[in-house]
Amino acid sequence: MRLLNTLKGCLILLVVMLLASCKKQLEEKPYSFLSPENFYKNENDAKTAINGVYSALYTYDLYLQPIWNMTVLDDDHVSGVDWFLGTTGAGNPQGYWGVDGPWVGFYSVINRANTVLENVALINTEIDPDVKTRILGEAHFLRGWSYFQLVQLYGAVPVRLKSLSADPNANVPRSPVKDVYQEIINELKQAETMLFPVGHAKAGDPGRATRGLAKGMLAKVYLTMASGSLASGTVTVRGGTDNGYYVHDKTVVAGLEGLDSKVYFGLARDKALEVINSGEYSLFTSWKNIWSKTSRNLQEHMWELQSLAGTAFVNNLSIYFSAVSTFGRGAVWFTNNHYMDYEDADKRVLDGVTHNWQINTGAKYYYPSWQSSLYSVVNGVTYSNNGTTDNRAFTIKYADVNDPTVANSDAFYPLMRYAEILLIYAEAANEANEAPTTEAYAMLNAVRSRASATAAPASMTREQFRSYVLAERGREFVLEGIRRFDLMRWGIYQQVMNKISAGQNNISKVRSLRNLLWPIPQSELNANQAITANNPGW
Repeated sequence: MRLLNTLKGCLILLVVMLLASCKKQLEEKPYSFLSPENFYKNENDAKTAINGVYSALYTYDLYLQPIWNMTVLDDDHVSGVDWFLGTTGAGNPQGYWGVDGPWVGFYSVINRANTVLENVALINTEIDPDVKTRILGEAHFLRGWSYFQLVQLYGAVPVRLKSLSADPNANVPRSPVKDVYQEIINELKQAETMLFPVGHAKAGDPGRATRGLAKGMLAKVYLTMASGSLASGTVTVRGGTDNGYYVHDKTVVAGLEGLDSKVYFGLARDKALEVINSGEYSLFTSWKNIWSKTSRNLQEHMWELQSLAGTAFVNNLSIYFSAVSTFGRGAVWFTNNHYMDYEDADKRVLDGVTHNWQINTGAKYYYPSWQSSLYSVVNGVTYSNNGTTDNRAFTIKYADVNDPTVANSDAFYPLMRYAEILLIYAEAANEANEAPTTEAYAMLNAVRSRASATAAPASMTREQFRSYVLAERGREFVLEGIRRFDLMRWGIYQQVMNKISAGQNNISKVRSLRNLLWPIPQSELNANQAITANNPGW
């Protein structure tokens, strides 16, 4: 019997992968010797199927490298070695081997979610009804979240709500941006009604979608639509070659023209407040604890991508982002300009940057050179600064928090933290009220207080507060894949990047119109005759 159960489990997993996996999403031809109606029979089958949806995130199309390579490396706060940032970090994604990965990967998630929604709904016996509902809610969440990523990266995209097994037609036209966003909202609202809150006995395993996460993602979607559709205004950003403060006129994100931005700011504020008032989440007392192994999937981590034992996941990330890697030095760090945007006492640099670490040659270095009074002697140990990449502002976020010199770690990748909900509320409340409210200040200062930073300046105008929150998001979430999307939704990405010009290490930050959207893969254009042109400039 045990052997039969083992064989059945293996067969189930194989069938799911055959039914749902794909390398080129719209070219997929799912073949299987078992029909879906013969597969989806009970609760274990349903759990295996939804596991297959999550597993699509752990691929070389998505989070094994391409998605963070094409987002984290493409903003004004990141620097690194030219051999790593010379493609996506320099605005040349077509030169990167994984350029097609996000399109393929997110549509793979969508197709697998479609398969779950079509078939798990038909299971009526040998399944807990609450578990069935939760699994369907997870599928709705993952489908909506995937379309959210796609519309931000590619603009108008095809919307497929049936699996390729149910509808093999590859010729699906691009839906207008507003229609894609409406589908995202529909999916997340549906997920919200079907998922359980954190801590519920039937909420599922850590790392799975929950009711609070669906609410938080809805708030983020509303905020993206609101800031993207705001017709006028300015945003002040610190940067440029002189690290000065530059005022940029915002532009409307293509496809979001004509939306009532104030309405959507209000929706973002209210949905974020629902998450705050739920009491399900809270900030860690210590900023450093966010990244400790014992804090994983706890109070602030609304959604973390789980490291998979025995795989290269995140270890692959760690070797590029940490101070010491398997190939010597890490390849990605903060820019000097961004580092100077923190206060000296800010824990996000005191504890968040690899100050005072010993490299594998035995020498002890600190970062940065202009703060020798803080870091040259620590606990009686003398450190030096040789002005090389040994001394860059490497983050501890993806390293072993107890030893930043460890080259490989099993760190989890944060996809949403509660700190972002607080800053979403602050930003949205300011815009909806047309001036910062007391509550907006409170949420902003909660994030700053946890970092031991001083309170935000009082009596700011709407546009001053807007700029301050944007900068705070940059400080809090640096190298977490958020900054590029923030610049894009406010319509200032080109202006901010072009002020930097060459940047550090002579990595070009110059951006043109084509950099606003990524290129649709040629394989998709060949397979889908309903898409008649690529994005502008590609």
